[in-house]
Amino acid sequence: MITADELRRAALSLPEAEERETWGHPTFRVRDKMFATLSDDGRSAGIKTTKEEQTALVAAAPETFGVPAYVGRHGWVSVELATADPAEVRELVTEAWRQTAPKRLVAAHDTGHPAVGHPGSAHPAVGNPGSAT
Repeated sequence: MITADELRRAALSLPEAEERETWGHPTFRVRDKMFATLSDDGRSAGIKTTKEEQTALVAAAPETFGVPAYVGRHGWVSVELATADPAEVRELVTEAWRQTAPKRLVAAHDTGHPAVGHPGSAHPAVGNPGSAT
């Protein structure tokens, strides 16, 4: 089991990730592009995956993973947090961020170099007012 707060921490730990309420529930974005969502009750999530990964996840654990309405056709997967493995969900969130973030930001993250929006960066935070720089 993973909690909504643990998923939130995993998503927001990624470079330039931010939380924004959209459609009445939390969404997680990088440079205004969504990579994960939480239900308003915090019991389920939506995570961007590839169609191949979506198919494999649903086949392996249909009690945990499903194909959500609307975005399911684009490869997103729904996750029941009560039955989900925390490490697997953190990995899925990270991979969703990697698919969504600009290539240069992913490369900077992978090499451990400061990226836009991080303390010590040569650039100010983008879309993240109040961040420490």
